[in-house]
Amino acid sequence: MLSISNITKIQGGEGLFKKASFQINPGEKVGLVGANGSGKTTLFRIIIGEDKSDEGQISFPDGQRLAYFSQNVGEMAGRNALEEVVEGDESISLMKSKLREFETKLCDPELDPDEMNKVLEKMGDVQTEFEKVGGYDLETRAQEILTGLGIGPDDHGKMVEDFSGGWKMRIALAKVLVINPDLIIMDEPTNYLDMETILWLEEWLKNYKGAIFMTTHDRDFMNNVCKKIVEISNKKITSYSGNYDFYVKERDIRFDNLKAEASRQQEMLSKEEEFIAKFKARASHAAQVQSRIKKLEKIDRIEIPPEEETITFQFPKPPRGSDDVVIMKTLGKAWKKTDGNENVVFENLSHTVKRLSKIAVVGVNGAGKSTLLKCICKETDPSRGEVRLGPSIKIGYFSQFSLEVLDSNLTVEEQMRSNLPMASDGYVRNLLAAFLFRGDDVKKKIKHLSGGEKSRLVLAAIFSSSNNLLVLDEPTNHLDMKSREVLMSALKEFEGTVLFVSHDRSFLHEIADQVLEVDKGGVQIYPGNYKYYLESKS
Repeated sequence: MLSISNITKIQGGEGLFKKASFQINPGEKVGLVGANGSGKTTLFRIIIGEDKSDEGQISFPDGQRLAYFSQNVGEMAGRNALEEVVEGDESISLMKSKLREFETKLCDPELDPDEMNKVLEKMGDVQTEFEKVGGYDLETRAQEILTGLGIGPDDHGKMVEDFSGGWKMRIALAKVLVINPDLIIMDEPTNYLDMETILWLEEWLKNYKGAIFMTTHDRDFMNNVCKKIVEISNKKITSYSGNYDFYVKERDIRFDNLKAEASRQQEMLSKEEEFIAKFKARASHAAQVQSRIKKLEKIDRIEIPPEEETITFQFPKPPRGSDDVVIMKTLGKAWKKTDGNENVVFENLSHTVKRLSKIAVVGVNGAGKSTLLKCICKETDPSRGEVRLGPSIKIGYFSQFSLEVLDSNLTVEEQMRSNLPMASDGYVRNLLAAFLFRGDDVKKKIKHLSGGEKSRLVLAAIFSSSNNLLVLDEPTNHLDMKSREVLMSALKEFEGTVLFVSHDRSFLHEIADQVLEVDKGGVQIYPGNYKYYLESKS
């Protein structure tokens, strides 16, 4: 279906990938992996024609349909959500327009019989194509997909300009899913989605008959959807026939085999070079020496890609606080609506968070998870009841708005020094290295950082500031898989209390030792890990 043959891409004087080849067959579900900056999005843009490779070619059969979802949704205005999804594909809109034109012509009583036959023939061709792309049940599918993505029937008629950026992402995703293309290319489809929606999308993609080529930082999502992995690493593109977990194991096996092969080659080269050095001055061995020199010139030297440097960092032990960390009594929150009535977010929350707990806060979209964390952190006042912290509790709070406190004109190192003015140079450098800021990265200006890099910088400051309670609202948003592993490792070592909201199932399974489920009727605590919670719910 999609064939990538010997493509090379040079960017900023550096090669992203060279002489890369792979293919995606009909119906294959393929995941694309690689470090930030390795060229994943660039590869997508080359495939869809928004960018060009410097060498090689990409072929995709004529008549096959390709759709692309990216984080850049573009402008949306002037239509409601359902109209935006139904009318979003120009080719389908054009076919609908042509069919209306044909119908109008056929209603003409004076239409010549020969002309009628021509119209009917053309109309038949368009109808066949229209049926192939599911044009006749397009609106029904659009309603189902919008609802599955969390935009319920009551909001199908809401104008798209009235939706926030995250909800516009869902509408853009629905526009891609609804047109039944032969290949869907998706760049981070799970960003800004809650758990319910991720599970719905995962099931939809698993059942989808077409091919999928996607990148995501959600390990469980990729594991469950993709049965083949394409990796960009060290300017090469390599395919692995299995899901993400298989890829990780196979990659490590291949790397170990490559190191062993390189070691054997180096041993052979050393012997040959030793022979040449020993006998090059002897006329009696001249032919043998020349033969071995030519042999060495023809050998392709095995290159070992650099292993990722692992930095260990001992986070400071936070000061001991009260055994009762957060005390909530009949806590409730409601927002005043424009008509004077109340929109109840949650009520009757009574619970005491104990020291050293690591609690995942879960609940359906809109249940009030983030609002609860804001009440605990005094970012908003409760409408009723009370929430208070135990003695000697110091909070480190992370939310998506935390990134706004960064000074865009400072460098990474300068920002961290402003947070830790008494810390030594070595401490600051080691801390930044633990959160993947290494070498020249520490001299980058904040304004040039990606969302993931900003998140890592804020998290590094929170971990090093003697906080004994961490309240983290979606800390894995924007983080790639390596960064998520760094955060998970730091949280496991953290000798304090953690309350967090996340839609990353790997993160939930690794960190949570309790689960607090929020809904409008109150709160329920599950005294076990995330697996225990799922089993209890099922």
